[in-house]
Amino acid sequence: MRLRSALLAGVPAIAVLGLLAPAQAASTARPQPAKLEKLPYSGGVLVARGIRAGTIHLTAAHAAQGAAIVSPSLNCTPGPCALKNVNASSGTTQPVDETPIAINSLNAKQLITGGNDYACGTSLRGFWTSNNGGKSWSGSCGVDLSGSGGDGDPVVGYDLNGTVYQGGIETANGSAVGIASSTNNGASWNSMVIASQVSGDFADKPWLQIDTNPNSPDKNTLYVSNTMFASSSNTTIYVSHSTDSGKTWSIVAASPTAIWPNFVNQFSDLATGPDGTVYLTYLNCPVSGTCAGQLSTLYIQKSTDGGKTWSSQVAIGKVTLAPGTCGAFYGCLPNTSERVSEIPAIGVDNSGGTRSGQLYVVEYNWTGSYMQVLVTSSTDGGTTWSTPVPVAPKSDTHDQFFPWLNVGSTGNVGVTWLDRRNDTSNINYEAFATWSSDGGTSFKKNVLIASKPSNPFNDGFGSGFMGDYSGNAWTGKKLYASWTDTRNGSYSQNEVGGLKR
Repeated sequence: MRLRSALLAGVPAIAVLGLLAPAQAASTARPQPAKLEKLPYSGGVLVARGIRAGTIHLTAAHAAQGAAIVSPSLNCTPGPCALKNVNASSGTTQPVDETPIAINSLNAKQLITGGNDYACGTSLRGFWTSNNGGKSWSGSCGVDLSGSGGDGDPVVGYDLNGTVYQGGIETANGSAVGIASSTNNGASWNSMVIASQVSGDFADKPWLQIDTNPNSPDKNTLYVSNTMFASSSNTTIYVSHSTDSGKTWSIVAASPTAIWPNFVNQFSDLATGPDGTVYLTYLNCPVSGTCAGQLSTLYIQKSTDGGKTWSSQVAIGKVTLAPGTCGAFYGCLPNTSERVSEIPAIGVDNSGGTRSGQLYVVEYNWTGSYMQVLVTSSTDGGTTWSTPVPVAPKSDTHDQFFPWLNVGSTGNVGVTWLDRRNDTSNINYEAFATWSSDGGTSFKKNVLIASKPSNPFNDGFGSGFMGDYSGNAWTGKKLYASWTDTRNGSYSQNEVGGLKR
């Protein structure tokens, strides 16, 4: 099976059902889900393909049925406190999902978030910035390469000069990852530049990481990781780097190649350590028709020369992916048609304290009855890894999904995720957060950071797609979080909140 040839032909390899409007007489009936192709590409790419092929139609979903939710009140007595929820994508009239977030280390009042914004015609991405600590946001559709369009997967970041960056997958000359920059916190943007491209390959699932460690020999270097699908459908994780604020890029094949149809590499993430070491993580899953339900391996590699060369891969550990009950390649959120991803988000302790340099990775594991979010750590640069620790209490046996992790300036390990513990029917979800102050050995009491619950059937795709990832970022005692939220009852939005320790 040659997935790339199907992509070049512009014809879906597997039939796709469009989003069907529910009968008007049954206002509480659930809409039919938008069914994405059963292919190993990221979800944002599959939705973009469906929209361009005319098999997915952007019509907001009607309110759906769901069990009544009783949410704990959000309060600050006793602490920690949940931050006020703000819709960063306010004004957008179509679904928004996949929500990275970053904070300017020079000015903690400046933030950027983004999303697949399906009101954004050609680019299919939107980006929003704040100048007042997330109280309000403004933005516009994403920048594209000349003559190109967006294929989803937004990425964001700030460097040590306060320059802010946006990017994602582009359709230019076949496929590429593009990055654009702004020196006025997004009031205007410079032209987009190709950051990652391999002739004949399809570029998928990028991530942007910027070395913001002041003492690093490679400070302000930009890194972009992504999956490249070759014409044979073999997959390799590439990492590009730029030392001139994103003007020019060098690209390196970092991972071994996963040979289709036996294995797939996908869902990479990056982090930088205090000495400039760059860490790369990703999923490798065995294919048995799909990867859904398969026992899979999370890998790490590192570069000590600014991304020029990469170490051999080391296994972080094994995870079981969620079953493919909805037909998605990497598994499904139970009781819905939502696809779920397994992104081993990595963070490094750059505090200069006793655990400086310690690594942390967040993951989910299918227990056989629910998705459980776990954190594992390494004290020897990724050579060995601890037994994974749950972030939620033992009493939480509902699905936990779309986790993200970052380490604060004092070494606190912050984790955010979506959780269904307050719905006995295991459908509606809310965003939660916690942190560890003992090196990931244990986690604090979970904080409900969503002020209202969300129903996945209200994502605007009939529970067919709510993205592949969320995001978070520390500044001082605040852990900002961004997530796909459906509280408006009609389509998903980019909600920003978080906690204050």
